[in-house]
Amino acid sequence: MDRIEPAFPTGRPPRRKHVILLGDGMADLPVPALGGRTPLQAARTPHADRLARSGLCGLARTIPDQVPPASDTANMAVMGYDPIRYYSGRSPLEAVSMGIGMDDSDVAYRCNLVTLSGGAGEPFAERTMIDHSADEIDSETAARLIGAVASELARPGLRFHPGRSYRHLMIWQEGPEDIRLTPPHDILTQAIAPYLPSGDRDAEVLALMDAGARILQDHPLNRERVAAGLRPANAIWIWGQGRKPRLPRLAEGLGLSGSVIAAVDLIQGLGICAGLRVVEVPGATGTLHTDYSAKARAAMAELAAGQDYVYLHVEAPDECGHRAEAGNKVLAIERIDERILGPLAAFLDEWERQHGVPYRILFLPDHPTPVSLRTHTRDPVPFVLYSSDGEYGEAGPHPADAYDEASCAGTGFVVEEGYRLFSLFTAPPV
Repeated sequence: MDRIEPAFPTGRPPRRKHVILLGDGMADLPVPALGGRTPLQAARTPHADRLARSGLCGLARTIPDQVPPASDTANMAVMGYDPIRYYSGRSPLEAVSMGIGMDDSDVAYRCNLVTLSGGAGEPFAERTMIDHSADEIDSETAARLIGAVASELARPGLRFHPGRSYRHLMIWQEGPEDIRLTPPHDILTQAIAPYLPSGDRDAEVLALMDAGARILQDHPLNRERVAAGLRPANAIWIWGQGRKPRLPRLAEGLGLSGSVIAAVDLIQGLGICAGLRVVEVPGATGTLHTDYSAKARAAMAELAAGQDYVYLHVEAPDECGHRAEAGNKVLAIERIDERILGPLAAFLDEWERQHGVPYRILFLPDHPTPVSLRTHTRDPVPFVLYSSDGEYGEAGPHPADAYDEASCAGTGFVVEEGYRLFSLFTAPPV
């Protein structure tokens, strides 16, 4: 490996490098098709296992009972924020990432492009949720479809914004907040009737969803998708409401300079709120086919350029869980280990050898996404915190034979308030 020249923007070398590598939804339940093993147990993860054998392993409860089991609340906790105190909704965080300004009176909503059963003439309420991502629709096609919806439904105080793939936003001035809106990935293969909007001004929200379905049902782009063997994006699904977030900038408070690497707006938005620099990575997607190696190279470049902290998020395991693809979930985990964790650890080992700067890696999921359930659960997640200098403070090392749910649970170390794991991760050397 070529010698790495340090670059410290603050004029002083940091006392440690920090990397959080988060495999979204990696944790799972035993899967019969995998011989009763979880995907983490079935996957070949030599690099994670090596860190586990000399690290601090355990379980972290990232999702308190008071908040929904979702990637927003869980990643918020992993970043060190108490979700009970700071959570104000998922969609406003995505708006931050997309550069969408929000007034205090605005309410943001996620507006998914989804595939529902049935066709023209079938009442909206009698349909079934087939796919929350409309076959992982590409961003260009999705933007044109959301544009068609906006051209008919947008009005003063109500606007639509295209995002990535199936993930889009609706901003509604003084929109309803006290309303039950269900994430579409929670109701895959189920009839939507029990999950339609319920609560304050629910009829207005349902009317928007019904109108969106009528606009999209026979759109020429959807006819092309069906002809190509793809699922149509034949409806919008509104959920995830919230107001503008107000989060302290943790990275600055800890004296760290940091970056966030992610392919989804939610995580980028959290990173921005935390004071992290957003790194766009060509080829990075929220699917199994993301460019894992490109993400690793981007993280190395940030660390070599002087950043003390990188939060690297990989969505692929979560998407495989939602799609009930156990084999692909195993493959996603193996690619994370081989193409990201291994190269990153080797890079940091070499950096420490050349510059005397130790490092910490925290590897974990945000929440489980069991393939048998196809949705998130709030069960505690396995983590491995590896410190190259062997320093773990009062917690001490709690090694495990391997990195998986059972091995980490076997150490007996549990972080009941998951956001406190970040304090262990960032504790300064003694």
